[in-house]
Amino acid sequence: MREREGSVTQIPILTMPNDDITHPIPDLTGFITEGQIVLSRDLDAKNIYPPIDVLTSLSRLMKDGIGKGYTREDHPSVASQLFASYSRVQEVRSLAGVVGEDELSKTDKAFLAFGRVFEDRFLKQGKEEDREIGYSLDMAWDILGELPAGELTRVSLADIKEHIKKKEQ
Repeated sequence: MREREGSVTQIPILTMPNDDITHPIPDLTGFITEGQIVLSRDLDAKNIYPPIDVLTSLSRLMKDGIGKGYTREDHPSVASQLFASYSRVQEVRSLAGVVGEDELSKTDKAFLAFGRVFEDRFLKQGKEEDREIGYSLDMAWDILGELPAGELTRVSLADIKEHIKKKEQ
């Protein structure tokens, strides 16, 4: 954070037995702060740095600082699509744990592939990597291209046509 404009009021750091973020202490800490960053032991075990669990982390300020006039017009919808798609990845991984990957549908297998690419390219960053927001948004669209277009329900058809370059078959 050195050599950057802005300020940080507080960064409370909590560890809880069994990583229980529903315990009253982290729950109330999250309530009084403007957001929370939850780290994942599973992502850390996959050597994904920073191991941020994007599904349980949150920002109460993000909605007021993204989109047209702030970042890029497509930012809110592509972020929503990434969250929804990665959430589906977790469901498919659970299902695969029960029935095996071979028994998954073609769409479910596409979500597994999306999940691997999302973690390896989007979440994982080099310790000295400094990504620009436009680069991250372009990467998000590229990664969403792993999924069938019919599964992209939180973005507009116009944005899909503009941003997703389908891989040559």
